Amino acid sequence: MKAEIINGWPQGNAIRILLTETTTAQVNSIRRALIADVPKLAITRVDFAQGINQDNSTGEVHESVNSLPDEVIAHRLAMIPIPTHPEEGIVFPEDCDNCKDMVEKDKGCPSCQILYSLKVQGHPKDSDEEFKYVYASDLTVISDPMFGLMEEHQRIPITLLSKGQYLQFYAFATLGRGRDHAKWSPVAAVAFRPQMRAILNKPGKKANVLFDLGLTTTDGQPIDAKLFGKDKIITDIDLIFDLEKAIHQVGAGTGRDGKKGFDNAITFEKIDNSFVFTFETDGSLTPVQAFNGAMKELKGRFENLSGEIERAIA
Repeated sequence: MKAEIINGWPQGNAIRILLTETTTAQVNSIRRALIADVPKLAITRVDFAQGINQDNSTGEVHESVNSLPDEVIAHRLAMIPIPTHPEEGIVFPEDCDNCKDMVEKDKGCPSCQILYSLKVQGHPKDSDEEFKYVYASDLTVISDPMFGLMEEHQRIPITLLSKGQYLQFYAFATLGRGRDHAKWSPVAAVAFRPQMRAILNKPGKKANVLFDLGLTTTDGQPIDAKLFGKDKIITDIDLIFDLEKAIHQVGAGTGRDGKKGFDNAITFEKIDNSFVFTFETDGSLTPVQAFNGAMKELKGRFENLSGEIERAIA
């Protein structure tokens, strides 16, 4: 198998990768590994403060109650993408030399856990605003600052507080895998499809049914005969995606298809043993880190399998 990042990608958290000299089964194994096996950090335990809290400056008393149960808040925290830096050597709690022999409630150290805190009070009683919204930006990382939330995740809402209410807790993030809980899955919209080539079969009046619509590609090029060049074939992957979307404008039900219209002036052919692999991450890992993580997981799995087979037949 050969893997090549398509020119111009990644774009943000999304990526397109060309996989060649491979099969559907092999590509699907990468898809499954991305979803279920690549480790990432997620908040897995939250210790809430309970009771009342008096503000020494104003004398106001706040209670540890709010509009959402603690369990719902904990679930929302679990789904916030936590920056995961594989190169920093964070390990699973069960593999941590400091914690693996401890009981569950005592596990947690800088080698296997990232710690966050939050303390927010509702508006003062004399405020014109009734509710105060609590966002992910209110989380403060106590561990290394590199694990602070990304700017794009700062406005994720957690809950809201009325006057006289407060929310305070410590949250603990650990490594996990998507097969154990969705909060540990770093990717979404994971898909693959055969690589295609587009062929201009009927230049002229038939193809102009599409070309005369004035459509453009993602990068602003007009969709016309010039895209196909002298050989009347397009193999550029991004152009193929754009052209497939454009074809919907002359397909069945548009009144522009059939022998009096477009009449399959442009068709698509599959390229054997070649696939376009697409996905995006939640921001906890870059797309390249996630893909490399999936390949590492698969490599380790098959190395272990080879060892077991050798031992079985020895």
